[in-house]
Amino acid sequence: MAWPEPRNTGMQYRRLGNSGLHVSVLGLGGWITIGGQTDNDTAFACMKQAYDSGINFFDTAESYAAGQSEITMGAAISHFNWPRSDLVISTKLNWGLHNGTILVNNHGLSRKHIIEGLRASLTRLNLDYVDIVYAHRPDRLTPMEETVRAFHHVVEVKGWALYWGTSEWSADEIAEACGIAKSLGLVAPVVEQPQYNMMTRRKVEGEFQRLYGRFGIGLTTFSPLKLGVLSGKYEIGAEPPAGSRFAKGVDKFVDWWVESGNYGGDEWTRSVEKAEKLKPIAEELGVKLSQLALAWCLKNEHVSSVIMGASSPEQVIENCGAVKVLEKLTPGVMSRIDDIVGTVKLDPARQD
Repeated sequence: MAWPEPRNTGMQYRRLGNSGLHVSVLGLGGWITIGGQTDNDTAFACMKQAYDSGINFFDTAESYAAGQSEITMGAAISHFNWPRSDLVISTKLNWGLHNGTILVNNHGLSRKHIIEGLRASLTRLNLDYVDIVYAHRPDRLTPMEETVRAFHHVVEVKGWALYWGTSEWSADEIAEACGIAKSLGLVAPVVEQPQYNMMTRRKVEGEFQRLYGRFGIGLTTFSPLKLGVLSGKYEIGAEPPAGSRFAKGVDKFVDWWVESGNYGGDEWTRSVEKAEKLKPIAEELGVKLSQLALAWCLKNEHVSSVIMGASSPEQVIENCGAVKVLEKLTPGVMSRIDDIVGTVKLDPARQD
């Protein structure tokens, strides 16, 4: 019997680190939008457009929209009745929902919260398992061995997740977890989810260099547009445009971020200035600045998938156009981008 032909969507797929799992090079994330900023109809439409565009990787977390992101994502999966084998679903644990009376154990990476938190996430998603569960930031109050043993338990013993990974951990913490897993014969993390974009590069291109070859760690990166700066829609000295993620009332965290002075601050201004200088390169290539930014992340061979956000199906279509931009990113173009945004200088003593 011949294998069925895959859908001809133009999407590309990469292995998740050294695992056998393949993910679309672009994934759809649920922070702010799914279950939060967008209504259910829009969220469903975005997920359907993503699936129709060949995206198989959908990412959420227990803390996104206080659990509503998982609920909405799970409802969409059930509504469209997509084959479970077509999907790679991930969620993240650490922040918790603080939905109990005594809050002390409703967060973190203790064995208790990893087991209880993942069970609760599966209930909200209405799934028997997730493909990837991430440790959503490190928990330095819990012994690393306890955390590694707990993730081994939910993967190898319970089957509630197929793989586990980390998110925004340091290289030393990831190496410690991998070392403990190897010494005890436990399931090790296979993926890290860091922030990565043209202007946030040091961890991925510097600190993590020794992880890729030694432990086979893959990356599913987030914030490819640096919180929208690399979309080109923000202007120095101007209020956030209506409908943008920094517009008032979109999200409590974003409101705090703006009110704390980050929006319009010195770093923000420098980033917007660099984005303005990148626009001519995008125009010469005949692409959107956002597509250029997404494609730039994918030029890194260690990136398995770039997680994007979307508040409309049209935005999903536009972002997926980044896959076609990859071939246009010649060494010359990449060098011009480096001249604008800067490069990461590596310490030769830290390289293998």
